Amino acid sequence: MSVRSIYKHARMSPKKAVEVARVIRGRGAEDALNLLRCIPRKAARFFYKTLHSAMANAENNHGLDVSKLIVTEAAAETGPVFRRFNHGPRGQAMPVRKRTTHIRVVLDEKQ
Repeated sequence: MSVRSIYKHARMSPKKAVEVARVIRGRGAEDALNLLRCIPRKAARFFYKTLHSAMANAENNHGLDVSKLIVTEAAAETGPVFRRFNHGPRGQAMPVRKRTTHIRVVLDEKQ
């Protein structure tokens, strides 16, 4: 049985979050949690919270054993983009795109 958790509207670029997702995909849930604690990136904190939530969902809602869970899917998808403007040369407005990310973690039991 697969269990998932989603963190929506994380204030970070999806391009930066995908690098962290690639590291934890396919690992054991507890191993991935310990690894995320050591990675010095903002995305690692978001993935840590999401993975911790997915593990709690598996244990409390579905009665699964946490030590047997593996991360089958870790994804960072594009969320809505905030469009703002900064001052530019000669009175022009320069667009600024503040990107957001939807982080998804899916856990499944080992066979």
